[in-house]
Amino acid sequence: MNWNNWIRQFHRWVAIVFTVTVIVTFIALAQEKPVVWISYIPLLPLALLLVTGLYLFALPYVAKWRSRRRVTEAR
Repeated sequence: MNWNNWIRQFHRWVAIVFTVTVIVTFIALAQEKPVVWISYIPLLPLALLLVTGLYLFALPYVAKWRSRRRVTEAR
């Protein structure tokens, strides 16, 4: 498995974890005496989603840039 596929798979699993943590947070905050600090739990998966999502977003642009650079160097 190459690096890009690994990051894509990691991004998918972190998205599932993020979804579960948001659901748990909603349930916990709906209790009679909500624990407010639990609302910070989804922030770690969200940060990981941001980093991996930006990487995956930039992949096609970087590939296009590299292919243009190879063509100009070959001339």
